[in-house]
Amino acid sequence: QRHFDFAILGSPITPRVVQPQFDRRAFFNGYQFQVFFQKVQLVTKQYNKKVVLICHRGAAFDELGLACWLSSFTKLVGVLIIEEQGGRRFRQRLKYEYRRVGFFRLLDVLAFKIFYNWAFSFSDKAWLEWAVNKMVLKYPKPAVLPKMLVAHSPNAKQSQDFIAGLAPNVVIARCKTMLKSSVYDIPTQGTFVLHPGICPEYRNSHGCFWALVKNDLDKVGATLLKIDRGVDTGPVYGYFPYRNSSPSDSHVVVQYRVVLDNLLDIQKRLLEIMNGSVSPIETQGRRSSVWGQPWLSKYPLYKKNLTACDS
Repeated sequence: QRHFDFAILGSPITPRVVQPQFDRRAFFNGYQFQVFFQKVQLVTKQYNKKVVLICHRGAAFDELGLACWLSSFTKLVGVLIIEEQGGRRFRQRLKYEYRRVGFFRLLDVLAFKIFYNWAFSFSDKAWLEWAVNKMVLKYPKPAVLPKMLVAHSPNAKQSQDFIAGLAPNVVIARCKTMLKSSVYDIPTQGTFVLHPGICPEYRNSHGCFWALVKNDLDKVGATLLKIDRGVDTGPVYGYFPYRNSSPSDSHVVVQYRVVLDNLLDIQKRLLEIMNGSVSPIETQGRRSSVWGQPWLSKYPLYKKNLTACDS
């Protein structure tokens, strides 16, 4: 507020502005200081929350981009980098898909992989470089770099010892390997994933692709959930929609967009989880389905509904 001291300076009467003095005693004893102190406590508390990131070797979006993002609002104390041996992971996926869908549908999966490498691999690589640069410019590297460990599996003993030694409050898992309870139970507040799909309707792999194939446009997005023993069956803490859609987006770009375009909302929800001010979302009674690798025979439907989503 401004206080006016009126003085007769001839005619008519003109106001003279008097700036009020800052009353330090009143400030420190009053409501304003209490609010200010609570805000300082909240900021200090969130930066004291220790976080460990698990990601794959070569996944720059996670290893660099998300690491910088996490460092901007938490204390990122460690990054566990998974470097799988040779084609072991690919063979495991093939075996899993074979058991799930059979031989002929597995050929459909392999045909899609060949098509993707021919049609999208180059453009997707350029898009990912742009996305990582965007995150690094917005969230610079932390002054104190986190500890790092390269391991062949997040479930290996050296991985467990690495995480336990850092004593994190939260672990963010961006790996494609299912974690054992001896790993995801280490952090005091749990291990969380940013699943590319809306759970429980689109669990397991490539939920965004299958939601678009099914023309289930309201279910194209990411889910923040806490890991338990099942496949994406843990408590759900947030949904983040597919924004800024483009008809040229591949299924890989869609999966990254649902994270990149919602970083601010994801940050807010993670802070609420760390501060204990949010409860899981109720999902009982909803359809629950497990999905797998994309099929080339379903790509025309994906493309058609992606164009409709953009319009």
